[in-house]
Amino acid sequence: MNILGLWDGHDSGAAILVDGCLVAAVNEERLTRRKLEIQFPARSIEACLRIAGIDSSAIDVVAATTSDVAKALGRVFPATKEAYYQLRRRKRMPGPLLSLRRRGKYRLTEWKPNAVSRWVSNRALAHQLQECGLGAARQDVHDHHACHAAGAAYASGFSSCVVVTIDGVGDGLSSTVSHFRDGMLERIAATPAAQSPGVFFEHVTHLLNMRELEDEGKVMALADYAAPVPDAENPMLALLRADGPTFATAVPSRRLDGPLKDILWRYPNEQFAFMAQRTLERACEAVVGHALRLTGERRIALAGGVASNVKMNRRLRRLEGVDDVFVFPHMGDGGLAVGAALLTHAQHGGAPVAPIAGLGLGPEYPAPAIEAALRKYGVHFSCSRELPRCVARRLIDGEVGLWFEGRMEYGPRALGHRSVLARPDCPALRDRINLLLKRRVWYQPFCPSVLERDARTVLTDLTGRPNRHMTMAYQVAAAHRRALSGVTNVDGSCRPHLVADDDPGPYADLLREVRELNGIGAVLNTSLNIHGEPLVCAPDEAIDVFVRSGADFLAIGPFLATRPVSVGHEVEDRVMRSGA
Repeated sequence: MNILGLWDGHDSGAAILVDGCLVAAVNEERLTRRKLEIQFPARSIEACLRIAGIDSSAIDVVAATTSDVAKALGRVFPATKEAYYQLRRRKRMPGPLLSLRRRGKYRLTEWKPNAVSRWVSNRALAHQLQECGLGAARQDVHDHHACHAAGAAYASGFSSCVVVTIDGVGDGLSSTVSHFRDGMLERIAATPAAQSPGVFFEHVTHLLNMRELEDEGKVMALADYAAPVPDAENPMLALLRADGPTFATAVPSRRLDGPLKDILWRYPNEQFAFMAQRTLERACEAVVGHALRLTGERRIALAGGVASNVKMNRRLRRLEGVDDVFVFPHMGDGGLAVGAALLTHAQHGGAPVAPIAGLGLGPEYPAPAIEAALRKYGVHFSCSRELPRCVARRLIDGEVGLWFEGRMEYGPRALGHRSVLARPDCPALRDRINLLLKRRVWYQPFCPSVLERDARTVLTDLTGRPNRHMTMAYQVAAAHRRALSGVTNVDGSCRPHLVADDDPGPYADLLREVRELNGIGAVLNTSLNIHGEPLVCAPDEAIDVFVRSGADFLAIGPFLATRPVSVGHEVEDRVMRSGA
């Protein structure tokens, strides 16, 4: 059976399962070049079909998700989605009625699916599929949180576990708890959308003048710079709590902005962020702990946008009685296409799905296409037979490099296919990358890629299976914090990408070469993109970033592109003078 998974909302995308094997997955932002794209993923569908090597007529089932009232309206009137996108991403001024519009939007998303919304939504979706040549395929539309849960459960490789989805809103719910065993998911608890931990954190993000659904990681990072507030003095703990295996808010979550605004008036931004992070962690620990006791399980699978909070994930992993935690790699709504496809596969009697290993599920480009792009841009390049060794030497010498290799990553993390690299022990290089490329807030840390053999030494709390997808925080041993000073947070933690010692790929070869030169197989690794743009997909985009940035070199396919030292300094000086 060929199943096309589809998500046409926030961070839209597509995925294809062929006989239960995930062969392609792409998000629309990588192709339209609009970060967290919300339009129908026509280009992602086309790309996935091309990668899978099949025609649209070969798709048996299209598996989609979400048919609540808000989603139905968005499918019928896509201009409403675009208007919200422009506002949320700060592309349009808000106007005098912003508060009312935000509250109305949240109220609308709380409404559950009904017969009318399902009919309208399915008709609008069928029309879009017809335009993509998929009109003959059967159409399955699943529950929003069921798709999150399916992605976490079936991709985890666990024979049984507790599955917890924690999101903003979707199909009238904000969170679910399920028991996964014998290949089946049984939902045992659900939290209504009006009691949403995700919306709670969205309000916090917005009140800190950040973009909700995008900058929650900055709130988490800012929290580490606060003077701690004892729980007994934290007023936010009264706003969000656990009620058994569900969440409860003091008032409907759409109205939490009022009491949160009152709290922000009395506290500095850092402490506001600290109290919000602490409140979220405590509520999630209580909900998950209750679910573990209900089921007797010792393993957890997580999905939903809130599961992108790596500090919270670490606390769940360290709960008493927990053996392992798996976080679906594309945990937010951008991963719903894969979840929907996995759910359809399971419901039609498919065999258990193998765990997701590598996330190189996007397009790949042959050497001739890469060479043609390099020549078009007129950059100096050469072909290297020992590219990992050459790159390792340049990194150890203090250069900043761009790395483009193989198929594009699926999900929000750079995992050695589209990466910016540097030494992990040099805060000055970290700051240079921030100024020239990423332009992140100063308190948001970068992350390392680490060979597993070294991770066992440099991380003090490495439990469960190695985390291959940068979804979990770990603590760096005090003795190794200088060696990882460019990728260690102020609290001594990091969010590592752990690479198998026997991984045969070029990126693992690079880490092994770095280990030979530097003693630890680790590099600073962040996504290959300019601030505000999606991670690059095609060679032209990688070369464009190289030309526009102050990076010293670009390793792309079998080629190494470099620039004269003077040119690199001119670019860097120009960016520094611009106050980036």
